[in-house]
Parts: sequence; C-alpha cells; structure tokens
Amino acid sequence: MTSGAPANRLSTWHPANLVATGFGIGRLPWAPGTWGSLAALPLAWVMWSRFGTAGVGVAAIAALAAGWWAADVYIRATGAEDPPEIVIDEIGGQLLTLSVVPADVVLYAAGLVLFRLADIFKPWPARWADKRLKGGLGVMADDFLASLYSAIALLLVFLLRQIVVDVS
Repeated sequence: MTSGAPANRLSTWHPANLVATGFGIGRLPWAPGTWGSLAALPLAWVMWSRFGTAGVGVAAIAALAAGWWAADVYIRATGAEDPPEIVIDEIGGQLLTLSVVPADVVLYAAGLVLFRLADIFKPWPARWADKRLKGGLGVMADDFLASLYSAIALLLVFLLRQIVVDVS
C-alpha cells in the first residue's frame, strides 16, 4: 500500500466497518468528524419526533455501545490507533449532546457547533481519555466525555432561550 495508511482487513460490508464508519460517512473527504456529527442530526430529529428526548438518549447510548465494539474490531483490523474514518464516536456524542433539547433547527445547529468545539478542544477529562485509553473504549470515551460538556452548554442555551421567549 503506497499511501502509508494501515491495511483494513475488514470487508466494506462487515458490520464493524459499517458501524465504525457510520455506513461510509467517515470516508467522505475533509473533516470526517464533522460529517459524522452532521449525520447524527436527522437521526436525532427522527428519534425525538417518535420517542421524545428519551429516544435520542437511548439512540446515543446504543451508538456509543455499538461504537465501542465496532471501533475495537476496526482498530484491530487496521492496526491504527484512532483512524479518522471512525465516526461512530461523533455520531454517538452528537446524539448525546442533542438528547437534552427538543428537536429545533436553532438548538440542533447550536448543538452541532458546541459538540464540535468540545470534541476538537477536548476539555478534561476528555483529553485525558483521548491520551490514555486505547482501543474502542479510547475512541468512544473522549467523545462521550466531550458531549457531556456540550450537552450542559446546550441545555443552558435552551433554558436561556426559554427565558428570553417568556420575557418577550
């Protein structure tokens, strides 16, 4: 292989490959993490529309649990520590961020920005998890921890917006 990228010994259709890469979304050019986060928005909207906030939360936990397994299998198959094409961590983290608010275009846009910032800057303990934890757990843990910060920030945005709307 001339690109220097580790060889992926998983079939494109292997369940771990599909889950880890968000059904191939992580292979899109430029900023795969952002693509993964964007992919979570319509999923969160549908889950909220059908099952409410709890549905988005359950989807987030399911994505994080499945992602732990899929990322672990994918990492073992490629030999890479945290390949950028793995985006199930961003999908799960974005879902967890959005689980604290109702489906709303403005809130979801704010949630996207807040989660991407938290994922990029990795406030403690997300940075610690990113550096110390390995395998599928390591891939998933930093995004899960970053999403806790972005979920709190998004909840504050929601509450402030409610106050402003009530005062108007």
